[in-house]
Amino acid sequence: MSETPKIVIQGLYKSFGQKKVLQGVDLEIGRGESLVVIGGSGTGKSVLIKCVLGLIKPDRGSILVDGVETTKLNANGRDALIRKFGMLFQGAALFDSLPVWQNVAFGLIQGQGMKRADAKRIAIETLAKVGLGPDVGDLNPSELSGGMQKRVGLARAIAASPEIIFFDEPTTGLDPIMSDVINNLIIERVRDLGATALSITHDMASARKISDRIAMLYQGKIIWQGPTAEIDRTGNAYVDQFIHGRAEGPIRMDVRAP
Repeated sequence: MSETPKIVIQGLYKSFGQKKVLQGVDLEIGRGESLVVIGGSGTGKSVLIKCVLGLIKPDRGSILVDGVETTKLNANGRDALIRKFGMLFQGAALFDSLPVWQNVAFGLIQGQGMKRADAKRIAIETLAKVGLGPDVGDLNPSELSGGMQKRVGLARAIAASPEIIFFDEPTTGLDPIMSDVINNLIIERVRDLGATALSITHDMASARKISDRIAMLYQGKIIWQGPTAEIDRTGNAYVDQFIHGRAEGPIRMDVRAP
């Protein structure tokens, strides 16, 4: 890459007691690129994304954002870093006690100290970008369908115009049609912002659609990465088994007989 990558992860390790989760992850994500990390449940995808977000401290390794080492930042440096981030959590993770518009505006009010009137205006504008009318802003999250909750979560992720957006299993729990709606919205909104995107998913339809590149995490390491168009001809038996959802292959599932 001719310019400095937006995110560079080098030699990332993380264990929890005896459980080794990340065992030397290396990844680069270019500016404005959408990278999707695929892999089965329990392979460390969520731990990887939490390390980049700064929610988990890695045991060793380096995470550079815009060329700055983030694993050793002080509180002020961490605050400045977080302002670059937007996050769509698995299951949307909305605050039940707040109306929709306050959920969308949460980072603007709490993180940036914006006046509530200004934050609400931006929240309503952002809801419109994900196909939701102003009337939705006054509803409670419990009044929304799963697809609407996911769109509100996306609106919250982009409301502050972040430079980097993280997507954690963005289509989990949605039917195929709503999943495609969410995938299209992700593509459109990331493109509009010119943002860099790092996503984790085991949904191959979503991975294929929203990514420029795909990387597969298995047993704590990246075992393949490349352009999305090459995912069907990797020559890697682990990748081939995973993307086609086959029970037989080198990936063995721990299934106990009844």
